[in-house]
Amino acid sequence: MMKGRILTEDFISGFKEYLILEERSRATVEKYIRDVKVFSAFVSGVEITKEVVIEYKKHLQESYAVRSVNSMLASINSLFAFLGWQELRVKSIKIQQQIYCPEERELTKAEYTRLCAAAKHKRNERLNLILQTICGTGIRVSELQFITVEAARRGEASVSCKAKTRSVFIVKELQKKLLRYAAEQNIKSGMIFVTRKGKPLSRTNIWREMKALCNEAGVNPQKVFPHNLRHLFARVFYGIEKDIAKLADILGHSSINTTRIYIISTGTEHRKRMENMRLVI
Repeated sequence: MMKGRILTEDFISGFKEYLILEERSRATVEKYIRDVKVFSAFVSGVEITKEVVIEYKKHLQESYAVRSVNSMLASINSLFAFLGWQELRVKSIKIQQQIYCPEERELTKAEYTRLCAAAKHKRNERLNLILQTICGTGIRVSELQFITVEAARRGEASVSCKAKTRSVFIVKELQKKLLRYAAEQNIKSGMIFVTRKGKPLSRTNIWREMKALCNEAGVNPQKVFPHNLRHLFARVFYGIEKDIAKLADILGHSSINTTRIYIISTGTEHRKRMENMRLVI
């Protein structure tokens, strides 16, 4: 008979049920369970000790970026707390605050404009408008379902995510475009961005359609994914307002530290600011 702490399918199922009852978002539940299953495959039915968990942490560091490692450790630490195995919890890896982000990762406003033009040229008006809606409001791609005909008429969407609800303003120009598109598609109420069967669009489909624009738009495919549009919104907003607390509220962030990641300047911008200081005589 096995003794000690063995991670079983029943434990994982119980943890999933616990997360659901804690009203975590579906994406969060899926992510935690995915991470726990990766850990489960690593320990493969053996007794879990602190030494085993530390070995797993080292294994992650060899395979993933630091932020990903910390994210995966947070998932199993949450599992340990649920199971009452508190002494198995491990520390996250300390990350020095980034001063600037790599140029090749962030989408510029000019590149965003070219992507929209490419979508229009391909007669994909739905994608063109999705790009402008995410970039013009700062919402997550999963929050597109809250952009409804009613919200477009009001000029404000009520967005629910991660057990929080926030108001997202829709500027007049975007209002007009959304309502015109809805009228053309004969969508009289409810979600504006839907499949032919009236279902919400999946993140994968939007991602795939965006990637198909890269060649014509002359944009590096590594930069092109929905979340980068949200980053662009954040950088432009902060560049004008310089109010990180307000930006955190608009983006629906619980912590300003998360918002900081969105607004770090590119290496070129950072270098330019240093040059303008003129401190080398």
